[in-house]
Amino acid sequence: MNEKEILEIFHERHALLSGHFKLSSGLHSQNYLQCALILQYPDIAEKCAKAIAKKFPKEKIDLVIGPALGGVTLAYEVARALKVRGLFTERQDGVMVLRRGFAISPGEKALVVEDVITTGGSTKEVIDIVKSSGGVVVGVVSVIDRSSAEINFGVPFISLAKIKIETYKEGECPLCKANIPITKPGSRA
Repeated sequence: MNEKEILEIFHERHALLSGHFKLSSGLHSQNYLQCALILQYPDIAEKCAKAIAKKFPKEKIDLVIGPALGGVTLAYEVARALKVRGLFTERQDGVMVLRRGFAISPGEKALVVEDVITTGGSTKEVIDIVKSSGGVVVGVVSVIDRSSAEINFGVPFISLAKIKIETYKEGECPLCKANIPITKPGSRA
Protein backbone atom coordinates (compact mmCIF):
# COMPACT_ATOMS: atom_id res chain seq x y z
CA MET A 1 0.00 0.00 0.00
CA ASN A 2 1.33 3.40 -0.88
CA GLU A 3 0.53 6.79 0.61
CA LYS A 4 -2.02 7.63 -2.09
CA GLU A 5 -3.92 4.36 -1.50
CA ILE A 6 -3.99 4.93 2.27
CA LEU A 7 -5.36 8.46 1.93
CA GLU A 8 -7.95 7.27 -0.62
CA ILE A 9 -9.19 4.70 1.89
CA PHE A 10 -9.62 7.45 4.52
CA HIS A 11 -11.68 9.49 2.05
CA GLU A 12 -13.73 6.51 0.81
CA ARG A 13 -14.56 5.37 4.36
CA HIS A 14 -15.32 8.92 5.53
CA ALA A 15 -12.56 8.62 8.11
CA LEU A 16 -11.13 12.12 7.55
CA LEU A 17 -13.56 14.19 9.58
CA SER A 18 -14.12 17.95 9.50
CA GLY A 19 -15.28 20.12 12.39
CA HIS A 20 -13.62 21.33 15.61
CA PHE A 21 -11.75 18.61 17.46
CA LYS A 22 -9.73 18.35 20.65
CA LEU A 23 -7.01 15.79 19.97
CA SER A 24 -5.56 13.37 22.52
CA SER A 25 -2.49 15.63 22.61
CA GLY A 26 -4.67 18.51 23.85
CA LEU A 27 -4.21 20.40 20.58
CA HIS A 28 -7.20 21.55 18.53
CA SER A 29 -7.78 20.89 14.83
CA GLN A 30 -10.47 21.30 12.19
CA ASN A 31 -9.76 17.78 10.90
CA TYR A 32 -9.61 14.41 12.62
CA LEU A 33 -8.40 11.09 11.23
CA GLN A 34 -10.61 8.34 12.66
CA CYS A 35 -8.52 5.22 12.01
CA ALA A 36 -11.12 3.04 13.71
CA LEU A 37 -13.35 3.63 10.70
CA ILE A 38 -10.82 1.95 8.42
CA LEU A 39 -9.41 -0.63 10.84
CA GLN A 40 -12.93 -1.97 11.48
CA TYR A 41 -12.60 -3.73 8.14
CA PRO A 42 -10.37 -6.80 8.59
CA ASP A 43 -9.22 -6.75 4.96
CA ILE A 44 -8.03 -3.14 5.23
CA ALA A 45 -6.44 -3.72 8.65
CA GLU A 46 -4.63 -6.74 7.24
CA LYS A 47 -3.34 -4.77 4.22
CA CYS A 48 -2.07 -1.97 6.46
CA ALA A 49 -0.42 -4.49 8.78
CA LYS A 50 1.30 -6.32 5.94
CA ALA A 51 2.55 -3.01 4.53
CA ILE A 52 3.96 -2.14 7.97
CA ALA A 53 5.56 -5.59 8.37
CA LYS A 54 7.33 -5.13 5.04
CA LYS A 55 9.01 -1.98 6.40
CA PHE A 56 11.11 -4.13 8.76
CA PRO A 57 12.10 -7.18 6.69
CA LYS A 58 15.55 -7.70 8.20
CA GLU A 59 14.77 -6.94 11.84
CA LYS A 60 14.19 -9.74 14.31
CA ILE A 61 11.05 -8.65 16.12
CA ASP A 62 9.72 -10.54 19.14
CA LEU A 63 6.59 -8.50 19.77
CA VAL A 64 4.49 -5.62 18.51
CA ILE A 65 3.02 -3.16 20.98
CA GLY A 66 0.75 -0.14 20.70
CA PRO A 67 -1.22 2.17 22.97
CA ALA A 68 -4.93 1.67 23.60
CA LEU A 69 -7.13 2.41 21.98
CA GLY A 70 -5.75 3.34 18.59
CA GLY A 71 -2.89 0.87 18.62
CA VAL A 72 -4.78 -2.24 19.78
CA THR A 73 -6.14 -3.50 16.45
CA LEU A 74 -3.03 -2.41 14.59
CA ALA A 75 -0.64 -4.09 17.06
CA TYR A 76 -2.62 -7.32 16.75
CA GLU A 77 -2.68 -7.27 12.95
CA VAL A 78 1.01 -6.35 12.58
CA ALA A 79 1.91 -9.05 15.12
CA ARG A 80 -0.14 -11.52 13.11
CA ALA A 81 1.65 -10.51 9.90
CA LEU A 82 5.03 -10.95 11.63
CA LYS A 83 3.91 -14.11 13.50
CA VAL A 84 4.88 -12.68 16.89
CA ARG A 85 3.04 -11.58 20.04
CA GLY A 86 0.81 -8.49 19.98
CA LEU A 87 0.52 -6.41 23.15
CA PHE A 88 -1.04 -3.10 24.08
CA THR A 89 -0.64 -0.56 26.82
CA GLU A 90 -3.46 1.39 28.41
CA ARG A 91 -3.99 4.22 30.82
CA GLN A 92 -4.58 3.50 34.47
CA ASP A 93 -5.15 6.55 36.66
CA GLY A 94 -3.85 8.70 33.80
CA VAL A 95 -0.58 6.77 33.44
CA MET A 96 0.29 4.49 30.50
CA VAL A 97 0.93 0.97 31.81
CA LEU A 98 1.25 -2.63 30.72
CA ARG A 99 -1.64 -4.62 32.23
CA ARG A 100 -3.65 -7.83 31.76
CA GLY A 101 -0.66 -10.05 32.48
CA PHE A 102 1.31 -8.73 29.51
CA ALA A 103 5.06 -8.80 30.10
CA ILE A 104 8.17 -7.93 28.15
CA SER A 105 11.31 -9.92 28.89
CA PRO A 106 14.73 -8.28 28.96
CA GLY A 107 16.25 -8.23 25.49
CA GLU A 108 12.99 -8.78 23.61
CA LYS A 109 12.83 -6.66 20.46
CA ALA A 110 9.66 -4.63 20.10
CA LEU A 111 8.07 -2.75 17.22
CA VAL A 112 5.89 0.10 18.49
CA VAL A 113 2.82 0.84 16.36
CA GLU A 114 0.23 3.61 16.45
CA ASP A 115 -2.69 4.48 14.22
CA VAL A 116 -2.11 8.25 14.01
CA ILE A 117 0.84 10.20 15.40
CA THR A 118 0.45 13.92 16.05
CA THR A 119 2.93 14.81 18.82
CA GLY A 120 4.19 11.31 19.58
CA GLY A 121 3.32 11.60 23.27
CA SER A 122 1.53 8.25 23.67
CA THR A 123 4.13 6.54 21.49
CA LYS A 124 6.95 7.84 23.70
CA GLU A 125 5.11 6.49 26.75
CA VAL A 126 4.95 3.05 25.12
CA ILE A 127 8.66 3.25 24.27
CA ASP A 128 9.41 4.06 27.92
CA ILE A 129 7.41 1.01 29.06
CA VAL A 130 9.31 -1.28 26.68
CA LYS A 131 12.67 0.10 27.83
CA SER A 132 11.79 -0.02 31.55
CA SER A 133 10.92 -3.70 31.09
CA GLY A 134 14.35 -4.32 29.56
CA GLY A 135 13.01 -4.62 26.03
CA VAL A 136 14.61 -3.05 22.97
CA VAL A 137 12.58 -0.85 20.62
CA VAL A 138 13.62 -1.51 17.00
CA GLY A 139 11.29 0.99 15.37
CA VAL A 140 8.07 3.00 15.42
CA VAL A 141 5.43 2.76 12.71
CA SER A 142 2.14 4.58 12.21
CA VAL A 143 -0.57 4.36 9.61
CA ILE A 144 -0.70 8.17 9.50
CA ASP A 145 1.92 10.72 10.49
CA ARG A 146 0.15 14.03 11.01
CA SER A 147 2.96 15.62 13.01
CA SER A 148 3.86 19.16 12.10
CA ALA A 149 7.52 18.72 13.05
CA GLU A 150 9.95 15.83 12.88
CA ILE A 151 9.67 13.62 15.96
CA ASN A 152 12.78 11.86 17.24
CA PHE A 153 11.89 8.57 18.91
CA GLY A 154 15.55 7.47 18.99
CA VAL A 155 14.74 4.66 16.54
CA PRO A 156 13.57 4.60 12.92
CA PHE A 157 10.09 6.10 12.49
CA ILE A 158 8.09 5.15 9.40
CA SER A 159 4.50 5.91 8.43
CA LEU A 160 2.36 4.55 5.63
CA ALA A 161 1.16 8.09 4.88
CA LYS A 162 1.93 11.63 5.96
CA ILE A 163 -0.70 14.32 5.95
CA LYS A 164 -0.47 17.97 6.91
CA ILE A 165 -3.33 19.09 9.11
CA GLU A 166 -3.08 22.33 11.04
CA THR A 167 -3.23 22.09 14.84
CA TYR A 168 -3.63 24.84 17.40
CA LYS A 169 -2.97 25.35 21.09
CA GLU A 170 -6.24 25.92 22.92
CA GLY A 171 -5.64 29.63 23.56
CA GLU A 172 -4.65 30.22 19.93
CA CYS A 173 -7.41 28.20 18.24
CA PRO A 174 -9.38 30.19 15.63
CA LEU A 175 -12.20 27.61 15.87
CA CYS A 176 -12.60 28.37 19.60
CA LYS A 177 -12.54 32.10 18.85
CA ALA A 178 -15.33 31.52 16.29
CA ASN A 179 -17.35 29.68 18.99
CA ILE A 180 -17.52 26.49 16.91
CA PRO A 181 -18.59 23.61 19.19
CA ILE A 182 -15.73 21.21 19.99
CA THR A 183 -15.76 17.40 19.86
CA LYS A 184 -13.29 15.13 21.62
CA PRO A 185 -13.22 11.91 19.58
CA GLY A 186 -9.93 10.51 20.96
CA SER A 187 -9.51 7.89 23.66
CA ARG A 188 -8.16 10.04 26.50
CA ALA A 189 -10.72 11.27 28.97
